[in-house]
Amino acid sequence: MGAVDMVELIADKIKMRAQLTGDIVEVKVLMSHPMETGRRKNDIEQLIPAHFIQLLTATLNGKTVLEAQWGTGISKNPYLTLRLKGAKVGDVVEIIWHDNLGKSAVQSVIVTQAL
Repeated sequence: MGAVDMVELIADKIKMRAQLTGDIVEVKVLMSHPMETGRRKNDIEQLIPAHFIQLLTATLNGKTVLEAQWGTGISKNPYLTLRLKGAKVGDVVEIIWHDNLGKSAVQSVIVTQAL
């Protein structure tokens, strides 16, 4: 199975926008993920297995601008805002995450001018 086969190219896993104001691009990202710690129990008192994002990478036109190692302390459906200098309208921002179960998701967005 190839690397592309392992990555979910589903838009509903990651929602994002990138808007340019002055010389700063504000990128807002909402990720759909359960972020289970492995310490919570279900209704029948069984532990729910850990399932969380371990690595998140943001790129601007293919160049890494952020790499974050996450763990169980991040809440369900994480929201992230980052600000980038040096980007312009038409540039591409991409977010990819990998979780502890080997699943991944990727999404990209084109930078637009803020109104």
